[in-house]
Amino acid sequence: MHKPHISIISPVFDGEKLVPLLVERLERSLHTITHNYEIILVEDGSTPESWEAIQAICSTHKNVIGIELSRNFGQHHAISAGLDYSKGDWVVVMDCDLQDLPEEIPNLYKKAQEGYDIVLGRRMNRKDTFFKKLLSKVFFNILNYLSGLEYDNAVANFGIYNRKSIDAINQMREPIRAFPFMVQWVGFRQTKINVQHNERAVGTSSYHFFKLVNLALNTMLSYSDKPLLLTVQFGASIALSSFLYAILLLYRYFAGKILVPGYASLIVSIWFFSGCLMMTLGVVGMYVGKTFAATKQRPIYIVRTLINRTKADTR
Repeated sequence: MHKPHISIISPVFDGEKLVPLLVERLERSLHTITHNYEIILVEDGSTPESWEAIQAICSTHKNVIGIELSRNFGQHHAISAGLDYSKGDWVVVMDCDLQDLPEEIPNLYKKAQEGYDIVLGRRMNRKDTFFKKLLSKVFFNILNYLSGLEYDNAVANFGIYNRKSIDAINQMREPIRAFPFMVQWVGFRQTKINVQHNERAVGTSSYHFFKLVNLALNTMLSYSDKPLLLTVQFGASIALSSFLYAILLLYRYFAGKILVPGYASLIVSIWFFSGCLMMTLGVVGMYVGKTFAATKQRPIYIVRTLINRTKADTR
């Protein structure tokens, strides 16, 4: 097989109804650019029907590569699996739910030909729920504050990336994966173009509230150490305020203004400082936990089945 000019990577979760339509629309769009392409569908340990749909497509489309992971590792781990197996000079990453429109790929590719290594799709008029958009805005505002960088909450995974940038991303093997932030970190010449965002074609998103919160927390801990600095500053401010308050109490005591010692204030103080201490230990503990997970050096995903590609074919 000739080296493909473009690789499309799409993680699939509960996508049995989406896969045929996704491949059909991708092929229609890619034919306006090149006939030398590959479509990599990574089944992220969802339902047997989802993998069966990928198997059926792969049996009739030899340029569609199917990757079945051994369990659900998460969307960004599935993207990493697709990146590792991709061979194209250009790589497009997109979700399988068709909210990222395949018809926008020629626009991304055209912009990339102006000399950009990475062209990201900036979603106009997002079709997500109000709650998801609100949570996304809050998360990115907090992350921007913690990291000191400017992340755009209208940009997600959808974009086109040249081989040099993908090879750089593939060198990042940390266990906590967040593809958009990895793209931001590697740098290269990047730009954004506005793209249309569509309603989800079938079903609902698998990202429920607690899953989104867990992803946000992991991302913040992985891409910023500012929470540790904030706990130090918080502890220092409490220590300073306690010292000043102690001086005030000594003054009041020697001035004879304290007649009856306060039991309630003592209990409140103990509870308050105990809570501060537990919070600080919790923040440090989370960082220690993430470090412990990284030292195990486990693979970031495990492939159960490959179709139309062998391990020897990987880069």
